[in-house]
Amino acid sequence: MTGRLNSAQPYAIGLFRIVVGLLFACHGANSLFGAFGGETPATGAWPAWYAAVIELVGGSLVLLGLGTRAAAFISSGAMAYAYFKVHQPQALWPIENSGEGAAMYCWAMFLLIFTGSGAFGLDRLFTKRSAAQSSTATDQTPVAA
Repeated sequence: MTGRLNSAQPYAIGLFRIVVGLLFACHGANSLFGAFGGETPATGAWPAWYAAVIELVGGSLVLLGLGTRAAAFISSGAMAYAYFKVHQPQALWPIENSGEGAAMYCWAMFLLIFTGSGAFGLDRLFTKRSAAQSSTATDQTPVAA
């Protein structure tokens, strides 16, 4: 059973990344463009507009699996900032201060920093392509004695 679950791990991580990235990007689109009935902050308004940009761009990159670790790092930090500066001053626990979303996104993105994109990510496609090119280049290099 454990072997089967371990072999499916990259696919589970890939699906997790896709869902988290999609939801995070939708949250950014909601905040930035008013999609899905959201209210838009003024352009350049601190911190709401910048958070929305990070959510939209970071969520899109995580969704695609492109630069996953870097995008997840920035997104996790943005959500930590959102929790501690916006939600936590209202009350200690996330259930009391409506900070569950910020806390969950923070930890979900934090996990993706360490796991990477998993299956189905563009990171893997580019990694395979660059590895194949580098091995071809090393095979053709003459050896001098």
